Formats: sequence, C-alpha cells, structure tokens
Amino acid sequence: MERHVLEMRGITKTFPGVRALDGVNISVRPGEIHAICGENGAGKSTLMKVLSGVYPHGSYEGEIYFEGELCQFKDIRASERRGIVIIHQELALIPQLSIAENIFLGNERAGRGGLISWSTTLRETERLMRRVGLTGEHPQTLISELGVGKQQLVEIAKALAKRVKLLILDEPTAALNDTDSAKLLDLVMELREQGIASILISHKLNEVLQVADAVTILRDGRTIETLTVREERGAEPAVSEDRLIRGMVGRELTQYFPERTPYTGERAGEVALSVEGWTVRHPLDTSRRVVDDVSFEVRHGEILGIAGLMGAGRTELAMSLFGRSWGRYESGTVRLHGKEVTLKTVSQAIRHGIAYVTEDRKTYGLNLIDSISRNISLAALPGMARHGVIDEHVETRTAERFRTRMNIKAPTVFEHTGKLSGGNQQKVVLSKWIQAEPDVLILDEPTRGIDVGAKSEIYQVINGLAAEGKAVIVISSELPELLGLCDRIAAMAAGRMTGVLERSEADQEALLRLMTEPRDGRAASGTVTGSGER
Repeated sequence: MERHVLEMRGITKTFPGVRALDGVNISVRPGEIHAICGENGAGKSTLMKVLSGVYPHGSYEGEIYFEGELCQFKDIRASERRGIVIIHQELALIPQLSIAENIFLGNERAGRGGLISWSTTLRETERLMRRVGLTGEHPQTLISELGVGKQQLVEIAKALAKRVKLLILDEPTAALNDTDSAKLLDLVMELREQGIASILISHKLNEVLQVADAVTILRDGRTIETLTVREERGAEPAVSEDRLIRGMVGRELTQYFPERTPYTGERAGEVALSVEGWTVRHPLDTSRRVVDDVSFEVRHGEILGIAGLMGAGRTELAMSLFGRSWGRYESGTVRLHGKEVTLKTVSQAIRHGIAYVTEDRKTYGLNLIDSISRNISLAALPGMARHGVIDEHVETRTAERFRTRMNIKAPTVFEHTGKLSGGNQQKVVLSKWIQAEPDVLILDEPTRGIDVGAKSEIYQVINGLAAEGKAVIVISSELPELLGLCDRIAAMAAGRMTGVLERSEADQEALLRLMTEPRDGRAASGTVTGSGER
C-alpha cells in the first residue's frame, strides 16, 4: 500500500492579475479524512479544481501523484476514471430526473444492444441507497422531491457508483441543518472505514475537528502547515479551533464578536419597524400558512436575531416583508417610525428604507457576470443618475470607497463578482444595500459559507450599522452567532413566533426550547411581545 494515496507538489495557478495558488503541497494517506481550511480566497476550491481536472493539466504548474503515479488530467472524466470524485457546494443534480437517473447520468448501465438496462440500474441504485443510508425513498423518486440533506446523499451515492477512491467534499454541510449534517459526517466516517479517503473543505471548524485525521491550512494561496488532528481514530482531537483560526488568519481573533458601540443619536430607543399579525400563505398551496400571525418590533440602533429550525418560516417572513417578494399576503400591518405603510413591491420597500440581504447571494443577491462596481450601485441607481443616465465616475468612486471600507479583496472594482470568493461576494452584497442608505436591514444568513476571518469583519460591519442608528434584523441558523451578536433574539417554529429573549437571558438551551414549540405556537412560559417581555 502506498504511503500516500495523493500527493500534490508545488501547485501554482495564476489568473490574470491574481496568483491563486503559489507552490501548494498536500499529501493524503489511504483511508484518511484530510481537511483543508483557510479563509475565503485562500485557494481551497481552486486547488480541488486542479486536482479534479476542472483546470486541466497545462493550465497550472506542479505535479499530481495519485496512487504513486504521475497524473495529468485533461478534464473531469479523466480524474473520475482514476477514482477521484468532487462534490461541489452547489449540487450538480437535475431536479426533473429521478434518483436512479441522476446517480448513473453519464455512467449508464448498458444492456443488450447498447440500450440502458433499467432493471440493472434500479437494482444498483437500491444497493447504493442502502450504502449511504438513503432509506425510505424509491429509486424513481424525483430529486425535486428530496430535501437538501438527502440530495447530498444522492451525490455521494453517485460518487460510489464511479468506484470512488478519493472523495472531495466542498462545504458539504453549508446548507444542512444539524441533524442532516451529523448524518453526512457519519457517512464520511463510515466510508473511511471502507478504505475510501476524503478531502473535506469546511468553514465549520467544530465539524473539521470532529471527523478529520489531518488538516492542511492554506493562506493567500500558500501552504501554511499540516496538522495531525488525532493519531488514532476515535481519539480526542489534539488541535483546538483557536489553533486552526490562528493558522488561517495569521493572528489571534481575540474578539471574534467585537464589542458594541451603543447608538446614542436622537432616535435611540425609537421603534424603527413594527410588524403586527403578519400572515402569509404558500404561493402554490394556499391552504398552508407559512407565516402565521407574526408580530415583532425592532428599534434604531438595535440588532434583533431570528432563530428557528429549517422550515420555521424565517426566510419566508423576511421575503414577504420585503415588498411581498414571497408567498400570498393574507393579513398584517407594517409600521415604519410609527406610520403604517404598504409595501407591495420591492421598489416600494427600498423607497421606504428597507433592505434585504438574501441567504442565496449567488441567485438573488448578485449579478455574477457583472462587475463589483455595477453590483454595488444596483439598489441606489437613481442617486447616481444625471438626466436619467448613470454617471459612471460616481459609480466607480462609490465602489472604490466600499472596496476599501469593506476590505473586498479584488484587483479592481471592474472585476466580475463571479470570480470573487464567497466572503468577498457577501461583502459586495452588503455594500450594495448599505449604499442604498436604509433605516432597516434584514440580513438572512449573512455569514453562511464564509470563513472565520471574513465573519469577524462582517460582524464589525453589522455592529457599525447598529452604532449608526440602523435597525438590524439577523436571521441565522448558528445560535452562537445570534448569542454573540444580537441584543434580543426571537424564535420561530412552524411559521409562528414563539418567544423573544433578551441577550442577558438567552442561551442555546432556552432558544432550542422555543424553536421546538408545539405547532400552535404558544410559548410555554408566556406570550410574545415586541419588547421582549415574557
């Protein structure tokens, strides 16, 4: 058996104006779970695209050895033939096809006459589904009928169908809840026992330390160090999260959640946004109330968190308030500065000073094929126009100001946003809405899929907005984030708001109780009020 199943030596990859990888080295042993950690833009995904053939041989410098042989992959198929399979953060499944069709797409099981043998396909699909723990589903179930957690299992089954020897998982749990994340990580550990090596890219350092045998840290496109997490499987990790963070960012993050500067302006304590009896039905199944009689308020200079499990209705609440951009409005009132307003369109919401940073920045938050400059200006175009024509000089100066203020890592503001790392894309989205000068900002999963360094920077931005007197609502699946950032935290369950806790009385246990309240939404210890009293 080879000492290493994979060795990448001196990998260097250059894009116009940017050296994404600079002499990177990494080695993976057979049957090892090897994590790669680093800030957004450190080169993690680029390195894996080199390995998997997305960037073919000749487009980079350095050598790749797999099972002791020098490999020069010209495309993804070439790497897959050797048993290297990558599962990207954005799943590559076709929703309109079945589980079986997706698993064997491009890898069909042929029968007589070269036609697809569906009996063989379904039989092998059932075997693979059992192997990954995808029970309770039929091989002919459409992908569109599965949740994200089960779709991840289909991706792994698809990899196993290709006789995978090295599985690359790029942020596999970023969109999963805690239960689905645990199932996926358990499966990765089971595959390790079967001799399948894995490379895990993740910003969730607690998960890295839970499953990884070794960690390679990248920073600014270079290999910083490789750490042994545990000498024996099942042993406690010999590395701490603080140790990983220090390697990733090159410094101690002594104040991960920076200290707040209270807002003391003339509107301090004044209610900026008040919502009463907000009820919204599903856009297709109108018998379902997805947001059910929700009431809350948020003041100037305050950060209000909204917690809830998947399906609780948090995003639906935010989008329906933002110009009714989701669902069918049934009832409820919105007041801004005490005055009732009607927000039937996104344009009306923006004009009234409400901004919404979506959880899906790539689909709804950005135009990935346009520049940083154009993206930042999108929500405030009227203020940049002269006689109905955009003043490009004003647009460029504004973008440059935000590039500096938000520490957006890009050579110029004319760089396409699709080329930026996730953390820098998120900074562009935030810049777009800050530029619109709203009074109320709704931030939906503002740090999803970004590294600890970028998270800390975004927390500082959020605190700064509150210190300026903005009313900020933060929706997050990470309870420590809400507890470290917010003044009050409201919990939702099954479309209803079940309680609001002050920062001083909130902890994870109390929040989880509220997030799992009965469907009637009655909080066990009292009623919900906008002020947080219970």
